[in-house]
Amino acid sequence: MNKTSLHQSTSTVPTFRQELGALYRLGWPIVLTQLFIMGTGFIDTVMAGQYDPAHLAGVSVGGNVFWPTFMLMSGMLMALSPIVSQLTGARKTQDVGAQLRQALWIAFFNSCALMLIAVNVGSLLDSFGVAPAAVEIARGYLQALSWGVPPLLFYVTLRYTSEALGHPRPPMFIAASILPLNAFLNWVFIYGKFGFPEMGGVGCGYATAIVLWTELVFMLLFVVRLPFFRATQLFAKFEWPDVQRILQILKVGIPIGLTVFLEMAVFSVVAILIAKIGINQIAAHSIAGNLNWLTYVIPMSIGTAAGIRVGFHIGAGDFAAARKTAYTALQFALAYALVVMVILIFARYHLISLYTSDLGVTAVAANLLLFVAVYQIVDDTQAVMIGSLRGYKDTQVPMIFSLIGYWALALPFGHAYAMGWFGLEPVGVYGYWLGLTVGLTFVAISMVFRLRMVSSNKARITSLRDASLAAQEATLSEVS
Repeated sequence: MNKTSLHQSTSTVPTFRQELGALYRLGWPIVLTQLFIMGTGFIDTVMAGQYDPAHLAGVSVGGNVFWPTFMLMSGMLMALSPIVSQLTGARKTQDVGAQLRQALWIAFFNSCALMLIAVNVGSLLDSFGVAPAAVEIARGYLQALSWGVPPLLFYVTLRYTSEALGHPRPPMFIAASILPLNAFLNWVFIYGKFGFPEMGGVGCGYATAIVLWTELVFMLLFVVRLPFFRATQLFAKFEWPDVQRILQILKVGIPIGLTVFLEMAVFSVVAILIAKIGINQIAAHSIAGNLNWLTYVIPMSIGTAAGIRVGFHIGAGDFAAARKTAYTALQFALAYALVVMVILIFARYHLISLYTSDLGVTAVAANLLLFVAVYQIVDDTQAVMIGSLRGYKDTQVPMIFSLIGYWALALPFGHAYAMGWFGLEPVGVYGYWLGLTVGLTFVAISMVFRLRMVSSNKARITSLRDASLAAQEATLSEVS
């Protein structure tokens, strides 16, 4: 493993090629980490479906409840990316441990809340009219999965820190290693091997919980052994929760968590609404959504890398380089979106054939992918812009833009187009994707202008950076 940090610091503003190379080196392990994580969910879905369709439905319902809530909780911890990267850029790596200790307390409190939600959500599912058999499986799946919540949130806390320090490979190796373990444990618990009872879809929950504890153990081994983690002095002392420092983290983190949650929640609502239209439309929507998510992983990861690089440059006082990073990421996103758009348009029938051979579903999905192709431009743009703005610790305004874009524009307009309100021709599932495109266009344009304003305000950047570093030093001196 290359133990050298992927952060690069130069005395001059890097060229486009230099910065793109730095983003690539930092971003590709993050891309693979996300794909491996998606792979575990895919394995759960496939193996539960092979066992019984009702168990597939239960695992899917449980996942639709758990993962958006988890993203809200873990999103709060994403504040570590700009906080840690700025400290690293300012050559204050030894101060990272103090922030990380308080972030682990946030992870603990969020774990308690998420476990309570997972264990008691069954009554809520009943109120949504979900089939009783699926509800019962979902309830068992979530109760089993709840045992894996604490290690999951502790792991992501350490993961975000590792990436922000410029070392994204340890989380990547861990995510890759747990894929075969997850498949094996699913087989054991679903079908009742080696003396264990046959649990069906509920067994996926227990398998995932064990895998999550394994992830944490592996991550802790990296924390203890790798020099860059030891330099943070994480285990130098024990600290009780410090309200002031926790609030400093949450001030940045809560808007991030809400932004991620708002995006996932609107897609969940759209899926529920489309399900009421017809089988072919919901099947086509599922295909389009899956392909969109697969293509989205790269700009999302580049956005994360851009935020880390921006934060590092700001911490180092190199504001021009931070701006260069953000606009390099934007250029990459636009070029990538154009390539994906061409592929989705001209290869859409081949891509759809990987999912289904049903002619009715294929016809709807083929038309839908034309919307998804255009959607790439605005979706990829907003992904890297949000990531870059996080590097500036600018998270509240992007949250407001996302709220407006998804819930005031995308969902209302999409539903109006779909249902044919206000004299419009009803277009079903196409209306929702048209609405999403309208909403995300607003978000993308707003984010570009927001980045231009934030990145050019050197006085504001300097003030926020100096205030953050001063607050960090003050709290550290109080503790010592």
